[in-house]
Amino acid sequence: MTGKLAGKTAVVTGGTANIGKLFAEALADDGANVVVHYNSPRRAQEAEAVVGDLKSRGVEALAHQGDLTAPGQIGALVDATVERFGHWDILVNTAGLIVRKPLAETSEQEYDASFAINAKIPFFLMAEAARRMADDGRIVNLVTTQVAVTAATYSAYAGSKAPVEHFTKAFAKEVGPRGVTVNCIAPGPQKTNFFFDVETDETIAWLKSMTISGDLGDPADIVPVMRFLVAPETRWVTAQTVYVNGGMISPIN
Repeated sequence: MTGKLAGKTAVVTGGTANIGKLFAEALADDGANVVVHYNSPRRAQEAEAVVGDLKSRGVEALAHQGDLTAPGQIGALVDATVERFGHWDILVNTAGLIVRKPLAETSEQEYDASFAINAKIPFFLMAEAARRMADDGRIVNLVTTQVAVTAATYSAYAGSKAPVEHFTKAFAKEVGPRGVTVNCIAPGPQKTNFFFDVETDETIAWLKSMTISGDLGDPADIVPVMRFLVAPETRWVTAQTVYVNGGMISPIN
């Protein structure tokens, strides 16, 4: 396989649908072998279909199931990656959970789940990367534009994504001498089931009004930014958060 990522091995968490699936496809198109992580065993067939598609693009691919809120499962994911491909070069972390309700109505269970999935997983994935990722690696964590927008009812979601920016900056400093870059992408609202499942017609219209075009983004809009951040030549971009949100601004009332 040729391409700028030929010979590299990428792990994509949440890689069976929406942005994760598009990222896996783009990485394969650029020549990387891809490990497609998925959380629920019920997605096994879906994951294998993604793997089949990636192989048809001329690379090797592997599906791996695991609940990454358990750090031992993170280790197992990396073990499977290194055992199959011999090295690990790229991490794209897309796994996430949205809780969309007022802070006072958010349960302890919802709070714990938000932080376990949105903050704990990337933290311990990066800990594994410190020990086991190859030099000159690339790490991309998805956060959310809501970390920079004043908006009600996103406290658990934005609050559990915000720490990832700080993890990213600190970790970039720690692994930078090895040539590893670490960045965040902060997407705006997009046309995915992940988004539509927690929104109403009214909130969708409100979010559209906050963008310059007056529309939602498409998951494909995020892919070029990910490809840029994982490219070998992008060594001088690290510890950054790139907003991809159609110029989304905070409401004034």
